[in-house]
Formats: sequence, structure tokens, C-alpha cells
Amino acid sequence: METIYSGKTKDVLQEDGRTFLKFKDDMTGTDGVFDTGGNEVAGSIEGAGHEGLKVSKFFFEKIIEQGIKTHYVSSDLEENIMEVKKATVFGKGLEVITRFKAVGSFIKRYGLYAEEGQELPLYTEVTLKDDAHDDPLITKEGLDVLNILKPEEYDKIVELNRKISTIVKDELAKYGLELYDIKFEYGKLEGSDEIVLIDEVSGGNMRAYKDGEYVKPLEVSKYLGL
Repeated sequence: METIYSGKTKDVLQEDGRTFLKFKDDMTGTDGVFDTGGNEVAGSIEGAGHEGLKVSKFFFEKIIEQGIKTHYVSSDLEENIMEVKKATVFGKGLEVITRFKAVGSFIKRYGLYAEEGQELPLYTEVTLKDDAHDDPLITKEGLDVLNILKPEEYDKIVELNRKISTIVKDELAKYGLELYDIKFEYGKLEGSDEIVLIDEVSGGNMRAYKDGEYVKPLEVSKYLGL
């Protein structure tokens, strides 16, 4: 397989016209501390890529069962590879976060007005994937004026994000976990204007809690019985 792009936690590979994501053991963080919201590689943990793929496979299949279209095709857990449909991102990439409770960057920004754990039912925001500028928030109007995302596309993505986040939240609840927030990425399938969920749906996307205690990203699969 040929590597056509190398990211922080995944590589994009191609072979015989097919596209794959290779899940790596690298994890994001800040100043060497692992953090799902980090914008740099904080280090590697053996088996991290395998854990990420296991959880992604689980949730992509659940999401597809609900009639939501994604780029997911299949997974090879032995090789830590996911086959995907080729998609084009918006601009240089967007992250769409739906929050059920206040935590993380939300508290850092709005701590004057919010308390940790405060209810934020389906509050959704969009950030640019821009490590150099700490993934800045951007408004619907900003996305439009910069020709990144049309207003109707923004509305579609926010609706999708809330729906998918609720699916993940409800699924985690079956295993005694509470979802505080989660981020997703979207793109258009090659040769189409259809917007679909892309990238991954792993413990690294979310902040999940068990009895009020934060569940580390690599431990999510344990609670799901994977």
C-alpha cells in the first residue's frame, strides 16, 4: 500500500484504487500529557491504534444501522486498517463538537459563566482544524464568507452531528457510561455532493464518564466489551 498522507494518529493509504486509514499508536496531547483535545502528538502507547479502530468499527456499524451514511466500508483489526470511501473535506478540515455537559475547552473559554459538568444539551460548535492557531471556533457566517461551508451545509452538518452524538450517547449509556462531549468530521464523497461522517469514532473523539469519573480513551473499549 502507498501512504498518501501521514497524520498525527492515522495515515491514509491507497491500493488498487481503494482507500484505507491506518490507525497508529501515536496519541494527541499538550506538553507531553495525553488529551483528546490536544493538537500535537504527546507520545505513543502500544496498542492505541488497535483500540481506536475497535471502537470506531463498533460505532460506525451502529451509526450505519440507523440509516446514516458514512465513509466506512470495513475494518481489518489484525492490521489496524479501516477501508473507507474517498471523501473531500471542507476547507482544510473542520471539527464539529456536540456537548452534553460543560468540560474541557468549553470551561476554558466560558468559565466565567459556566461550571464544570453543567448541562449543555446538544450544544454544537464548529472549529477549524488548524493546529498552529489551536483549532479556533468559527461561526456559520464566518464559514460562509470564507467559502468553506455554505449555510445550508452548515445546518445539515449540525443536524447530523446532533443525531450521531445522540446515537453514541445512548449506546454508551447501555454500558453505564455517560457522554459529556464528542467531536466528528465530515466530508463529501468523491464525485458527489453528499455529506457523510468521516475519520473515526473512538475514545479519542469523546469524553465519557463512569459514575462521575473520566474514562481514559483507551479504556472505552473495555466497557463496551470489545
